[in-house]
Amino acid sequence: MRSLTLSAVLATFLWSAPVGGVSILVKNSPITLYEIQQEMKQSGTNAKQSADALIRKKLEQLEAQEKKITVTPAEVSDEIARMAAQNNLSVDQFYNAMQTVRGISEKELKVKVEETLKGQKLYQSIAFSKMAQPSAEEEAEYYQLHLNDFSRPESFEVTTYLAASQEALQAKIADPMRHVENIQVKDETIAFNAVHPQLAQILNKIPEGSFGPILPNGKNGFMSFYMKDKINVVTENLDSIRPEISNAILAEKRNQVLNDYFTRLRLSADIKVLRLP
Repeated sequence: MRSLTLSAVLATFLWSAPVGGVSILVKNSPITLYEIQQEMKQSGTNAKQSADALIRKKLEQLEAQEKKITVTPAEVSDEIARMAAQNNLSVDQFYNAMQTVRGISEKELKVKVEETLKGQKLYQSIAFSKMAQPSAEEEAEYYQLHLNDFSRPESFEVTTYLAASQEALQAKIADPMRHVENIQVKDETIAFNAVHPQLAQILNKIPEGSFGPILPNGKNGFMSFYMKDKINVVTENLDSIRPEISNAILAEKRNQVLNDYFTRLRLSADIKVLRLP
């Protein structure tokens, strides 16, 4: 009788939970249908891919709890101040830039930074040995393979598309020849140094002849850039950016260690997929 009662309680919890009900249980910790739907919307991935990403995130959270890994508000504030200084911005300017360019609020940014710092501490707790610094040869090879990441133009020749609706803008990007109501279009030249560093980085990653991602425009609307040309592209000298390259290589190695660790952990973890959107 007791087991029947517990089963009934569990079933009631699973199928009447708020925000869309439970979709997946990871070590008895729930991931809801709503969370998966939000991940699908934000990342542009399908239900299975979004579920996999959230399972990984849940495993990280549970592992951090088990290892008693915490991040203080002061650590988060210090990291945000470091990120702002790295972009030659005050903290308030950095918050505004993230809101305008990425659509990330101050609260959301703090959550993301906290997750990143926990990930770094988690790596330190599971790494078996200290990672060696990349050799000069590794840095040179990485530099050659990622030249585009270390090149920047003097300016961008773009066509800017603006809309109040993200869906309307997506329809226009999918078929540029199609007439879509309430889409504003303008050709402009944007100087690399005249925009927030975050936006400059996004523009620099858009291939010529392609649309960039849909971004909030800071005025309750959305925008996307079609890259027509990049003017006077200059590639930074290897020696001037060796610290940046070294950090990038170490980050890739850390990610590989974490990926391997959580792939093995997932194989042994108690994960129940109840239903997907």
